[in-house]
Amino acid sequence: MAEKAKNVEEYLNALDPAYRTELERIRALVTQLVPDTEETISYGMPTLKYKNRALVYFTASKKHMSFYPSSWAIKELKDQLKDYKTTEHSVQFTLDKSLPSRLIEDLVRVHVREIDANRQ
Repeated sequence: MAEKAKNVEEYLNALDPAYRTELERIRALVTQLVPDTEETISYGMPTLKYKNRALVYFTASKKHMSFYPSSWAIKELKDQLKDYKTTEHSVQFTLDKSLPSRLIEDLVRVHVREIDANRQ
């Protein structure tokens, strides 16, 4: 993206259509699971907030996409993530090896639980 997006829709509309479709799938899945999320752009990435805290971020790069559910979720579900490249805060995936809906749901549920417990 040449210019910074002002909102999630603008960010997604600037992407390659295949990446856009995949990130829209993730966006819809998370908002279905946690209906009271708020969309914003944070750190230049689409962000879904829950209880005024970042629940997930998602982004596209040239060679992969990234999903940021929380370090707690990544640590707790590391066995389910063994086939993906992870950092402390992100899970990287590609169109050929996308994140299964169930895995996204599990990651989001862990982070919701931690936010609900007011974990800092």
